Amino acid sequence: MARRALTTTATALTIAASFLLTGCGGGDDSSSGDIKGADTGSSSPSASAAGDSKGPDLSLPGDLKVEFDATQPSDTRHAAALGNAKNYILALNHGITAQDPNDPAYQFYSLGNATKYAKKQIQAWVDDKWTATGVDSYYKTRTDDVASSGGVLVTMCRDQGKFYGKNVDTQKTKYTKASLNDYQEFRLLMAPPKGSQKIWKVLQIEVQGRVKECQR
Repeated sequence: MARRALTTTATALTIAASFLLTGCGGGDDSSSGDIKGADTGSSSPSASAAGDSKGPDLSLPGDLKVEFDATQPSDTRHAAALGNAKNYILALNHGITAQDPNDPAYQFYSLGNATKYAKKQIQAWVDDKWTATGVDSYYKTRTDDVASSGGVLVTMCRDQGKFYGKNVDTQKTKYTKASLNDYQEFRLLMAPPKGSQKIWKVLQIEVQGRVKECQR
């Protein structure tokens, strides 16, 4: 998450062709994205609560705030998927501030490539001795059905204009000027609960940088 503080490039994990968006249902648009740490409906038995009472610690330091401006979808499946997409992003921030590439939080809310992505991002912050501070904002959220998999695609914009890197040794914050680099689009493919998997989890994540449509 400290794109401003690091020189590595965020890896955008492409959503597999078999999971490409093939249908829309219960879309959610609201006004309220590089995990900055690198450069850069209907009710059914499968609908689960967004969170879990036995979920991991997602608390953050007092100098870091993660904001989500999104209307709750009326579709219970979409609401659950969106809830844990948010938790995955919170878990990324938790892992960065905890300086733990093996933090259980992101592992709880992810599978496959999304788990690898989170670990790589957190490791980059740790290796370069940066933690996160400021405000990480997400907005213009929508949810769409992925007919081929039964999953839900969560899309949201990100504004990291007030999100900064702080050196863990000196505690000095690296401030930068606002630019188009601050605006990103996140696409998170959410896998539904199945078998021993009791909650919606992020299976794939794709991050696009310098997105003009996300400017506000």
